[in-house]
Amino acid sequence: MPRKVRATPSPTGWRRVIARAPITLYRWRLGQLLGGRLLLLTHTGRTSGQPRQVVLEITGRDPATGAYHLASGFGPESQWYRNIQQTPRVTIQVGRHRSTATARPMTPEESGRAMAAYAPRHPRTARRLMAVCGIETDGTEDDYYLIGRDHIPFVEVTPTGKA
Repeated sequence: MPRKVRATPSPTGWRRVIARAPITLYRWRLGQLLGGRLLLLTHTGRTSGQPRQVVLEITGRDPATGAYHLASGFGPESQWYRNIQQTPRVTIQVGRHRSTATARPMTPEESGRAMAAYAPRHPRTARRLMAVCGIETDGTEDDYYLIGRDHIPFVEVTPTGKA
């Protein structure tokens, strides 16, 4: 049976102001107040060539490489996701730590595994993310795997040096 998925546009109006508030904290050098679960990603606009910023939740980490895993909650049409596909060189900041990095879209299977691993660690946040994205889930690990594989692409961002 096909999954019911509602197309969810990026936030506008006051919701956009709230969603972008963490960027302001980073600009004021207060990113450490956000803890270690949020990352400021500075990427290059694919049309403008200008720097763009977004704050994303860190959904996982590869202990071997130090890479961060990030979910594109609004799907493959998210502007930041489309931008990193064209220009994978990015800058990241977690708290006070800033680094250059390389972004790589994960395969559908890797995205599925990342979503299945994330949901049990943060069950309330995963359910809220699904509601915001308009995706119905039964809450099982298998279902979250299918959601990651089919609807929510993940990105691996590997630090390459100091920014």
